[in-house]
Amino acid sequence: MIPAAFEYVAPTSVEEALAALAEHGDDAKIIAGGQSLLPVLRMRLNAPEWVIDLGRIESLRGVSDRGDHLAIGAMTTHHDVGQDPLVHEHALLISKAITHLADAQVRHRGTFGGALAHADPAGDLGAPALALGSTFVVQGPGGTREVAASDFFVDLFETAISDDEILTEVRVPKHAGWGAAYEKFVRIAHQWPIVAVAATVRMEGDTIAEARIGLTNMGSTPVRAEAAEQALAGVPATEEGVAAAAALAADGTNPPSDLNGDADYRRHLATVLTRRAVLAAAGRS
Repeated sequence: MIPAAFEYVAPTSVEEALAALAEHGDDAKIIAGGQSLLPVLRMRLNAPEWVIDLGRIESLRGVSDRGDHLAIGAMTTHHDVGQDPLVHEHALLISKAITHLADAQVRHRGTFGGALAHADPAGDLGAPALALGSTFVVQGPGGTREVAASDFFVDLFETAISDDEILTEVRVPKHAGWGAAYEKFVRIAHQWPIVAVAATVRMEGDTIAEARIGLTNMGSTPVRAEAAEQALAGVPATEEGVAAAAALAADGTNPPSDLNGDADYRRHLATVLTRRAVLAAAGRS
């Protein structure tokens, strides 16, 4: 299908983009890589009068070292984030997740910030960003503010970004030396996950000193498997020890039921995938 007619503007700075957003308000939609918005426009599920393209704002691209964290520009493509040596060294979990994200074409066109702002609970980046304790930087008419990952994802396709704001940067605390794994269960390759688990662990010898686990598609937003994280602390990285803690992974979650599986099936998958992800992150798979 062909999208409904719209006006197009491609600002070259965040300030210009914010001005265009303020001028056109509810009649405008922001486009980043377009991997989520373009299909919606083509099916005419949304028909904005204006499309504001962030693709020419160079200041929103790239990965930089900021001391205790990495700063990832919102318009950096998935491919560039996944291949960046800083991300591989300090946020391995994100690199691991990106290898499972859609296909090569989407990874070269889609953007890190765009996917997170879209806030699809089945998206592959929300759980890793949450597990790593990321901070989201948004800019609006009143200036810049920071939003913790735990507050950023509000509900299904809803974030803490206001209608007059733009996500500019994601700050990821460094986790150098932590093992990481992303386990994703799908029926067809490159599909949205029925359930996925993002796990990163810090080892002390053969013992798991600390674990951080994010769950994909286990609710209307990405969620932390906090009970499993607490149970893993101080546990030997053995099949038996990890399995006992992984059994708690779905505690407190509210997974959906659909044609791919009901809520109980997803809870079961979460425990299985958590065990696999933690063992892989610990180097035991």
